[in-house]
This record gives sequence, structure tokens and C-alpha cells, in this order.
Amino acid sequence: MPSAHLSVAAILCVAASLAMPVCAGADELPHRDDLSPRDRARVAKVTAKPDDFSAPEAFEAMPGGATTYLKRINVNAFSFPSTNLSFEEQQRFALGNGLFRKLWVSSPSSTNASDGLGPLFNARSCQGCHLKDGRGHPPREGEEPVALFLRLSVPGEPEAGKLLRPEPTYGGQFQNYAVPGLRAEGRLDISYTEKPVTLGDGTVVTLRVPHYRMTDLGYGPMAPDVLTSPRVAPQMIGLGLLEAIHPADILANADPDDLDGDGISGRPSWLPDAATGGKVLGRFGWKAEEPTVRAQSAGAFNGDIGISTPDAPDPYGDCTAAQTECRSMPTGEQANLGPTEAPDPILELVDFYARNLAVPHRRDVDDPQVLAGKALFHALGCASCHRPKYVTSRKAEIEAHRFQLIWPYTDMLLHDMGEGLADNRPLANATGREWRTPPLWGIGLTEVVSGQESYLHDGRARTLEEAILWHGGEGQAARDGYAALEREDREALLRFLKSL
Repeated sequence: MPSAHLSVAAILCVAASLAMPVCAGADELPHRDDLSPRDRARVAKVTAKPDDFSAPEAFEAMPGGATTYLKRINVNAFSFPSTNLSFEEQQRFALGNGLFRKLWVSSPSSTNASDGLGPLFNARSCQGCHLKDGRGHPPREGEEPVALFLRLSVPGEPEAGKLLRPEPTYGGQFQNYAVPGLRAEGRLDISYTEKPVTLGDGTVVTLRVPHYRMTDLGYGPMAPDVLTSPRVAPQMIGLGLLEAIHPADILANADPDDLDGDGISGRPSWLPDAATGGKVLGRFGWKAEEPTVRAQSAGAFNGDIGISTPDAPDPYGDCTAAQTECRSMPTGEQANLGPTEAPDPILELVDFYARNLAVPHRRDVDDPQVLAGKALFHALGCASCHRPKYVTSRKAEIEAHRFQLIWPYTDMLLHDMGEGLADNRPLANATGREWRTPPLWGIGLTEVVSGQESYLHDGRARTLEEAILWHGGEGQAARDGYAALEREDREALLRFLKSL
């Protein structure tokens, strides 16, 4: 199978069958049904791995192509629309923004079409977790967790194709808030122990190992075999562009059996497609468990806020049959507005908003230290998983996303990241040690937008250096390479990441 170390033609090649991608000869053109032969040549040229790190590549400062946000960088840097939207599309974006920020209230309420919260929930709005459209973080001392929660499940029936099922009493998500008159599911307490790591030059970096405890359980004991997985809200920028990457370009990087022997064996996440009865690529969520931004949004409405939509119509959200008090509470369904608490076009507008949050422009792309860090990023093999660039499909649903050169730094595949990051909870097509490669674009603005740094699926890493040092499994070689660098080189690599 192809890897990021082969020619561009080999990288992009993929067979017509999507069930099991098999790379053809390295000299063959990539299989993309949206490209003419001339387009293929252009794509091959512009997505080629750089061989000169003395200067930035063409258009490198525009990570979102023509959608890139070009104005002043500040705390709102993740909240602007794709630059190339039409006036009418900007109006849709603004409406979606209002709904994304909307605070939902419990039922019944005097407000019109704003009730239906919960009855159990983790946040009252989308913005509550994705503050300023950035990434969430673990609670500070004295704070209640909002942008971090626990997924719950118990082992399922593998013979029936079900690896997991919701915890019988508490469902698929631990919810520490409830509407008036109802008990919350409990409290989530987080503590840390310190783990010192000594780098090659003697520098000691302290990592923190998180420990999670669910207390004050409101509905009795949990199943003894419950599996938990902490999650922080990811940043929102560039989602529509990730959705616009042609499947062939994702599958071409898959090497599940590591046939090229480079230690990287990314796997595509195949999900059942209810519309066709076939399979579709998972692209979103920490374990690539959702195929589209809309599916991710509908799941968040239902699980995080307890709001029903046409795609997830249960008005009781994650309340289980065992939580009879919860399922007897009033809902926000209003017959004159539609059959769900958030009827169309609410989900459509939020989906459009989420798909059009622009990626900010790069900074300091021609800085010598940044360029040196970029060379190290490639030399250490980081680009094998954090694939820098793509050209999006000409058939993308949103015109603004079509045929754009983008720089997300992800391969959208599942990778074994070692025992240190394992949640030991399989989900969809991912094992308990696998995670989807998260995009790196915008990562250098985390503190600017969110007010603090926190990285990885549970926010345990307080710096980019800590995040690197947590890499194991398929990321172990790159992690060890970083740890062996001299301080000057480590600082250059971190400066490169901060420029993204």
C-alpha cells in the first residue's frame, strides 16, 4: 500500500473498488472521478512532497485555499465565514451562527421554539462546548466540566456485529446537568498524577496522567463492566473542507498491514450507510465515527444538549428506559413548528455554519526557524500521518469548497497510538487504541482563541511538546526522534507548529 514517502502518483492512487483499496503501479495516475487528465497533473504537482525547505511553498500561507480568513488574528479568529461565500450564503452562515450560540431552556417555557433542553445534558448550547469555535479543555480547579465529558458503554455482542452497547442505566454519555425537578446523573471528578520524561539532552518534561471518577450517581450503580472514554470538544474550523476531500485521496494513504514497512498502518473507518445500504467513510469525531458534519451535529444536539432533530428525533436525548423520571418530563416538541424540538431548517443552518468556519491564514511561513521546523516535521515522519495538503473535489456540495488547495495536516485515518493514549473502548471501526489523526491547522492559535492550551482527546497535554511526548504506537518513532533532538531543533519544530 502507498505511504507518504512514495511518489505523488503512488500516494493518490486507489482502485475503483472502495471496499478494499489496492494501490496500482506508482506511475499510474490517481483515480479521481472529478478530475480531467490536465487536472490530475496539476494536483500531482501542487500536492507533491517538498524537497526544498529554504523557502515556503506556493500558497502555503492560505491553508483553506480561497476560503481562508485573511484579516487580523485575535480571539475571534476561528469564527469567521469562508471568505469566498456569496452574499446569500453569508446570510445563511449568520443564521447558523445564531443557532449555534442559542441557549436552550427546559420545557415548558414562555419562549417560542427555544425549549426542549435535556432533560439530561452536558451543555445548553453548541457554543458552550466549542467556545469561540475553538477546542474545549478540562475544567480548571473549581469549575464544573462542560467541554469535557465521558462516553459510556458496556461490551456488546461481537457475533452480532455489535462491539458496544450503551450502559443500561446511564446510556451512552455521562451527563452532569439536568433540568429543574430532575436529578443529574452525577459528578465527574478529574485528578492527575505526574509522569516525568527525560529528553535526550537531559531536559525533564512533566506529563500529567488523568484519572476520572464518577461520583454522586443519581440513578444507582453503573454496570461493573462499564467502559468510559473522556472527550473534549474539538475546534470547528475547516470542517466543510475536510468533508470535501475526495475519498480516493484518503484511501490512497491507507496501509492497514504496513506493507511498506514504515511502521505506519493507517486504516479507513468504514461506517454503514443507511441511505444506500453500503458503506461510507468516517471522517469526524475522535475515532472517525461520523461520516459527515451534519451527522456529528445531530449527535451533539441529541447527546450533549438533549435536543431532538430530524436526524435524531428522540426528544429525551440520552435518557434511558431505566430513567423513568427523565422520560416522563415535558419535551419541547411543538406541533405547529414540526415533529422535533429543532425541526428543519435549524439543523441545516447549523450544519452550514459548521462547514464554513474559515481556517485563518498562516503566520511567519518564511521565517527561517519555522522553515527549519518544517524540515524536521518531515524528517521525523510526522507528515506520514499528519499529511499536509490536498486538493478538494470538484464535486463538493458547497461551491466555495470545490477544487481548493488546502493544508489540514491529517490523513483522516485511524492509527494505533499506543497504550498511553488508549481508552480501551472500541467504537465504530476503531479499536480501543486507535484514534483518527486530528488536523493541525489552526493549532498554533489555540491559546489565542481558547485562552489556554489543551491538546489530545482529553485535553491532558498542556503544551504541544507534551502532546508530542504522549505519542506511542505508530507515533512512537516520531516521538522518540523529537525527544532526541537538541533544544534548538525542538524549538524550531514547535515554532513551526505554532505557525499553523
